Amino acid sequence: MKSLLTRSFAAAAVLTLGIVTAQAGKAPEKDIVETAVAAGSFNTLATALKAAGLIDTLKGKGPFTVFAPTDVAFAKLPAGTVEDLLKPENKAKLVSILTYHVVSGSVSSAQVVKMTSAKTVEGQSVRISTKNGGVMIDNASVVKADVLASNGVIHVIDSVILPQ
Repeated sequence: MKSLLTRSFAAAAVLTLGIVTAQAGKAPEKDIVETAVAAGSFNTLATALKAAGLIDTLKGKGPFTVFAPTDVAFAKLPAGTVEDLLKPENKAKLVSILTYHVVSGSVSSAQVVKMTSAKTVEGQSVRISTKNGGVMIDNASVVKADVLASNGVIHVIDSVILPQ
């Protein structure tokens, strides 16, 4: 089952990626931040990273694995949540939430499906599970996997995940 899931997850990633991915034999040129910005569906994430002072970190050497919520994922939060988190007085909470989406090291989808949890940069671990042939990070579904960057990998998720 795990083998079938690994193959189907990897196949889905290859078939559905609309974001910059590495071509065979060619390393990606853009870092995680540049890759996310170029995709056009991570504007809220980019704004939050800037407000949290994390842009330079995620442009660093890494490698990092980012479970990146889309703008649509942020829109699912209760009204006013994002605006409140972006206020300077809430920077520590914003940093906590954003670093909960980051795992140190480059963790591919083939590795993710073999895991039950992963320790985040925030310090807590995210739960990893499979459901209906897909991969879940806490309560978020991975909708695109293995978006390669020069300093790691992005797995796109459909919800913002929150530390406990």
